[in-house]
Parts: sequence; C-alpha cells; structure tokens
Amino acid sequence: MVRNVAADVAELEDEDFHLLSGVEHGMRFSRWVNREKLPEFARLTEEEVDYRLDRTEDRGLVERKTIQYEGFRLTFEGYDVLALRTFAERDTVEGFGAPLGVGKESDVFEVQSYKPMALKFHREGYTNFREVQKERDYTSDNDHISWFYTARKAAEREYDALETLYPDVRVPRPIDQNRHAIVMEKIDGVELNRAKLDSEQVVGVLDLVLQELGTAYAAGYVHADISEYNVFVAEDGITLFDWPQSVPTDHENARTFLERDVENITSYFQRKYPNDLPDVDVDAIADAVAADDFRTVREHPE
Repeated sequence: MVRNVAADVAELEDEDFHLLSGVEHGMRFSRWVNREKLPEFARLTEEEVDYRLDRTEDRGLVERKTIQYEGFRLTFEGYDVLALRTFAERDTVEGFGAPLGVGKESDVFEVQSYKPMALKFHREGYTNFREVQKERDYTSDNDHISWFYTARKAAEREYDALETLYPDVRVPRPIDQNRHAIVMEKIDGVELNRAKLDSEQVVGVLDLVLQELGTAYAAGYVHADISEYNVFVAEDGITLFDWPQSVPTDHENARTFLERDVENITSYFQRKYPNDLPDVDVDAIADAVAADDFRTVREHPE
C-alpha cells in the first residue's frame, strides 16, 4: 500500500505543485527528467526548483538518480498528490478517510464529498510492471511506457466502462476521474469470497451475477476478470466492481473472456457450495448470457 498523502496536500504550497506538475510533464518524454529541464517544465527559477525539489523529495513525492545525469521522477505518492489536489479543486473531495481496501493493483480509501465516497488509486505496474505490460492491451502500442501511464490508462478505461454501464448494470456510480484515480459511489456489502450464503441463497446470488454479466454484455462490455473477489453481496442485491481490464464486445476475444467469466464464477460456487448447486453447462450459460436471455442456472444442467 502506498502511503496516505492527504496531509501532504494540505502542507504543500502552490510552487510545490508546479514542480510536481513539471516533473509529470517531463515524464511524458523519458522515465527520468533531467534536472536542467525542470525550470522550463515547472515554470520556476533555478533557485526555486532546487528549493521545491528538496521539499518534495523529503516528503517522498519525487525520487532522484545521479547516474549519467541528475534526473528526477514522481513516486506514486507524488502522483497521488496531484490527483487529490485536482479533486479538491473540483470540489469532488472535501475530506480523506480510512482505507477501504488494498489490492495488488489498487488502493481504495473512503473520502468525503456530499456524502461518503470511495477513492480508488490505480497501481497497475507499481510492483509488476512487466507482467501488466504483457497482459493489458492499453500498453501495447507505446514505446515509452511508465508506471503512471499504465495506471492512468487503467483508470480511464474503468471510468469509461462505469459511465457506460451505470445504472443499467449494478456497478458503482462513477463520480469523477483524474490521472490514475477514480471517485465513485461507496458500496455497502461484503465481498463474495467472505459472504456466508445459506442454501436458499446460493443459486439466487449466482443467478444475479450472471444476469448482470448479461446486461453488461448487452450494453457493450465484458468484465474479463470476474471472480469472487470483485462481487459485493448486500441485502438489496449484488454489485460488480473492478472494471479496468474490461473489453468492448466487439473485441476479438470478447466471447472468450465472457466464457471465462462464466466459468470462473460458476466454478467458485460449485467449489464452495457443492451440495447446493447443480452441475451446469457453462457453454449453454455463456450463450444465454451473451444473448441477454439468461434466467437461472437450473435451466442449464449438464
């Protein structure tokens, strides 16, 4: 988990943000930004750049290398600061709260807006950049790719999917997006892998997940990574979250991804609730989901 930077945002001065933005601008062209370029990029004097570099480096918002030349780049905390500052300027976020979830590819915090919301910082590439670069097609056409580019594209893709799907599909309501971060509705409930379903609920909850996958497919998206870890279960139904890897239904592998989603979620239920779920025909269910004509798993026995 990357450090909470809310206190840094409150302490930094406008010129500090100019410096951070200048480093961000320079990272469009190279992984490390030459110190000599920073006055131009940040629109600060040489002396001001030195002072602001010391302040931001002390807070862990930039890092330095001195091999071949003196260069700087943002840390993820520095990128968080820029996104959070933008949300504050837009009045999207008024206060910062406790962590809601920490994952391999994101950190989620509660934030205060007109009501409690969730702020998700994408971390794709932070620890496993090479693997993400291989698997995610939004990095495949770029010669120079930074962690920040990968995370920003993931946030943009997820936000676009949520905007398209909400409210017809049970997904979090999207509120705002900047850089690698998304503000969205805070979802009540418990993750499916931690939910304790009784025998009367098992088939019903699985049916709800499959029906939402079908509605999403009809709206033009395949989740492409559905599992027991990105389904929330609550008294009023289920919610599907984590959509950065989603693909449009005109993608060449969309149907394969849909079949994999169906197989993943039905297999989970069969493993956890073997006495409450019949054996099912995954291909038949995938056909019904793709046609937005799915009803219940009991209609598709093996």
